[in-house]
Amino acid sequence: MKTQNPRTELATHDVLNQPPLPGDFNLFADPALTSAIGSGLAKLSQSGGPVDGLLEHTEHLSSFGKLVGSAKARELGRLASENKPALKTFDARGRRIDEIEFHPAYHELMKMGLENGVSARAWTAKSSGHMAHAALAYMMGWADTGVGCPMTMTYAVTPVLQNESWTHETWLKGVTSGHYDPACRPTQEKSGLTMGMAMTEKQGGSDLRANTTKAVVGADGEAELTGHKWFCSAPMCDGFLTLAYEEAGLSCFLVPKWRPDGTRNAIEIQRLKDKMGDHSNASSEIEYRGAWAKRVGEPGRGIPTIITMAHHTRFDCIIGSASGMRKSVALAAQFARHRTVFQKKLIDQVLMQNTLADLALESEAALALGFVVAAGFDAPKDSHAHKLSRVLTPIAKYWVCKRQPNVVTEAMECLGGVGFVHESGMPRLFQTSPLNAIWEGSGNVIALDIQRALRAPETLDAFTEEIVRIGMDIPAVQALTDWLKDAAHGDARLFAERAALVFAADALPPGPLRDAWIAQRITNPSHIWGANAGTIDAAYLTGRLDGWHQA
Repeated sequence: MKTQNPRTELATHDVLNQPPLPGDFNLFADPALTSAIGSGLAKLSQSGGPVDGLLEHTEHLSSFGKLVGSAKARELGRLASENKPALKTFDARGRRIDEIEFHPAYHELMKMGLENGVSARAWTAKSSGHMAHAALAYMMGWADTGVGCPMTMTYAVTPVLQNESWTHETWLKGVTSGHYDPACRPTQEKSGLTMGMAMTEKQGGSDLRANTTKAVVGADGEAELTGHKWFCSAPMCDGFLTLAYEEAGLSCFLVPKWRPDGTRNAIEIQRLKDKMGDHSNASSEIEYRGAWAKRVGEPGRGIPTIITMAHHTRFDCIIGSASGMRKSVALAAQFARHRTVFQKKLIDQVLMQNTLADLALESEAALALGFVVAAGFDAPKDSHAHKLSRVLTPIAKYWVCKRQPNVVTEAMECLGGVGFVHESGMPRLFQTSPLNAIWEGSGNVIALDIQRALRAPETLDAFTEEIVRIGMDIPAVQALTDWLKDAAHGDARLFAERAALVFAADALPPGPLRDAWIAQRITNPSHIWGANAGTIDAAYLTGRLDGWHQA
């Protein structure tokens, strides 16, 4: 919260040696983002995809970077988080409505993101749409992470809807419209739509085949669903993809908030989750009481259908974690740059500089790896990069999302006690930091999915080809690439970790960044941040945190 001319000369003391509050950031000017985009474009070029397409997005991305990098946008995020959504089950006369009431700041953020293309631009751009989406989603996270949940699902549902002709006129058009329409009313009356997901159940969790929700299916795939969902993300959305059993097996269905006849659908919100973080986003438990739905995908092929959506949401988990890391490190560096300790600026103290450099390195690697994943989404369908995407996405998700809490914790420590106080913004970053490692498959699920992906011959061939190339291009990692050639290693988690280290090294550009990554994460790894005296160019890494803060 920024205040006007606060008093610094108080009755008992003067307020001295306190860094200024973080101001406006031009997020698109961050060299880490520029470098990561360059890494993605290089991979896209190698795959035969057009590399000049991102130019059409540059002006828009720069403007958006100033918008969501502003202190005002971060203040909206604080307000949306501190004023949690409230469940309104009934109206004043006892009639069932199942609606969510949000603080106005939430709606401002949703409008800011959706109308600047966070969800739609990947699908409406002529080229490089997913790379543009990655940049937009990364920058949006600096304002607030909670609103990223419905934006991500609205982005990720699109390829599923594209495969169903009956969804095109209303649903596909609505989710790619680039409009935010918060009104709770029938879909055909709205200028823009958002989508959520309702998958897991109490008895199953990640084991989706343990679901018990039943579907009675009639003509044209129309159905009535009866059952519960333990997690329904973003219940204010206009529709949800969900799983239910029919005679043919477990199928995927689109469940709208409103029935085709304009009446409210029988989706009853039981309660909102009292979550550790991401408070601005409503997560809920629901019951289907004969809810109208329509099948998407083939009967009995619900999990393969929903995996298409999950593949894209996992991509956004990577980008979201990279965003949280970079924000926490940038805020720590901004504090250290202005704070004097023992006659030196804090950032000039050797141990602090080494610590910040190590954290900055992790954030840069996460971002670079995320944009290499984005390149695979933009690459031609039959290309090497696109085939590799099936396994590279969970590899990156496994590593990057697990690293975020550790990075944020150490960045918080750089501020000392100030960082432990909510006003600093660090606790909110920390509270949301474990989410992406849990959402869309926690560690063991993702590690097993990597092994499952490598059972497909074309994915294994792409992975092996890439690993061999990296070992030849970067001799310092060849011992790891040789080990990774055997995809049948028994320890799936160790395989995931080592694969991520190698792919991150390749994603970083040759020079100080890649050299530091290899030294700190592969050749002579340390378990504690900042234990790197003389092994990396700390001044170079911390210098990349400076000079782009003013929008």
